[in-house]
Amino acid sequence: MNKIRYIIFTVVAALLVSCGTTTRVPITGRKQRLMVSDEQVLSLSGQQYKEYMQSAKLSTNATNTAMVKRVGQKLANAVVTYLSQNGLGAEVANYQWEFNLVQNNQVNAFCMPGGKIVVYEGILPVTQDEASLAIVLGHEIAHAVAKHSAERISNEYKQQTGLGILGAVAAMSGVSSDWQQLGGEVLGLGSQIWSSGFSRSQESEADHIGLIFAAMAGYDPQVALTFWQRMAQEGTGSASIFSDHPSDEKRIKQIAQWMPEALRYYQAAGGTPSANSNAPTYHFQTR
Repeated sequence: MNKIRYIIFTVVAALLVSCGTTTRVPITGRKQRLMVSDEQVLSLSGQQYKEYMQSAKLSTNATNTAMVKRVGQKLANAVVTYLSQNGLGAEVANYQWEFNLVQNNQVNAFCMPGGKIVVYEGILPVTQDEASLAIVLGHEIAHAVAKHSAERISNEYKQQTGLGILGAVAAMSGVSSDWQQLGGEVLGLGSQIWSSGFSRSQESEADHIGLIFAAMAGYDPQVALTFWQRMAQEGTGSASIFSDHPSDEKRIKQIAQWMPEALRYYQAAGGTPSANSNAPTYHFQTR
């Protein structure tokens, strides 16, 4: 009996490992293994986005609303063009880009899979200009393009399915196991995943990719350094875009390191870097 349980466990575990699709994240080239399809994720997020927008209050500031939509669409166009030129157009073929500004004083913005991005009015006093807004939107678009939500669901699915396999083996020896609980836990994750924070490694990756996206759309990436300095001055006491991000100092150091790469995309887009752009510097200060 022990041998039979071992064989079953080995076979099911092998099937689990073999499932899924291995892809590479644009810009960074990082490998990721996804256990869920775009159709599955977009169906789930689309419904939740619809529910959110039914309860949210859209901004009544026409100028700021137009700015968010204009900058967002300019970024989306640049990203789609880049992906298409590099044989990755299919990765966003099912995306329907949408950018909304809502009445909320939190210093925040969030992204749902498929290109659904929401900006809170509370972040605009910190962005101050369109280029800095492009840094925020680039970060959010990066989450969508890198399929971070699908990756989180996949990781949770693999962990929970692994526990389910162990439960099945235990059931053969008389230990009770509820297989339906596994499905409930996996599906239940979908109701929280959009509002809960991504991992810090995903946030860093979104910083990197978003910086490049802003640059290729023609926005000076150097504004990211001063923007994140202003964000740091907001402090950690209020809900904000960097609740699960790397520390302020680490983030700004990383952005400075990625700057030469971003500036190459900016120049390719027709931008003219400032005189000191070859050696980006920053002055990190706290209150």
